[in-house]
Amino acid sequence: MDIQKVMVVGSGLMGSGIAQVCAQAGLDVLLHDVFDEALQKAVKNIEWSVGKLVEKGTLSETRATIIGRIETIQDIVPSKSADLVIEAVFEDFELKQEIFRRLDKTCNSGTLFASNTSAIPITELAAATNRPNKFMGLHFFSPVPMMQAVEVVRGTATTDDTLSLGMAFVRRIGKEPILVNRDIGGFVINRINFPSAIEAMRLVEAGVATVEDIDKGLRLASGRKMGIFETGDMVGLDVTYGALMSMYQETGDGRWYPPLLLRRKVKAGHLGRKTGQGWYSYHPDGTQK
Repeated sequence: MDIQKVMVVGSGLMGSGIAQVCAQAGLDVLLHDVFDEALQKAVKNIEWSVGKLVEKGTLSETRATIIGRIETIQDIVPSKSADLVIEAVFEDFELKQEIFRRLDKTCNSGTLFASNTSAIPITELAAATNRPNKFMGLHFFSPVPMMQAVEVVRGTATTDDTLSLGMAFVRRIGKEPILVNRDIGGFVINRINFPSAIEAMRLVEAGVATVEDIDKGLRLASGRKMGIFETGDMVGLDVTYGALMSMYQETGDGRWYPPLLLRRKVKAGHLGRKTGQGWYSYHPDGTQK
């Protein structure tokens, strides 16, 4: 199977980034969202990002050529023409299942399904469809255009052929696949990163150190380009909360339960850059105050 057309469901930070890298790789893209305003914002952000890469000489094609490969849609019916559908909505298990139920009815029988979930088990999402053998996880990292790793996750019924196609797709779009052979919440990278993030939040709660100093220390002492809290604001505190709750609910392990400080911020609507307030405060253009 040769993947030539990709449908991305969800036009937020992750979905728009996935659509961008697919278009840059020469693939036709259907970018879906139920809200036209969200689609317009996504295209604007993609145009800006692609433009920066063209200016730097990273891309050989023009911005217009790349953007021309992306078609925005609010109805899932056109999904019938897609070779691969990647779901990239927020971490809500029931919403994701409902999306895949609808897609399963409209897509061709050979269409591959993938979820960009960061923590929800792939097997449980695949159970909403009649094609669990053609279902896998494709977990991208933020910001998608910059981060090179993509976790390719095997569900209980995922076939070797499906995984091979997923690995080939990841390489096709210029990324490096990380094979996850066992379907566990959080997969690999987040199961390594989340304990550090949780401990950092607890250190702030206890008054041991500030958000700013922890981030500065991690950048200077650990070689990180961004601190834990800077990264959290970019990803979205609600996304981190959802992923941790999913892992906690699946495992019953208290170490994954979101710290109080994170829970309070999410309830207050302090979700990061997208709301102007998270661990840090932001100007309307997204720059940190």
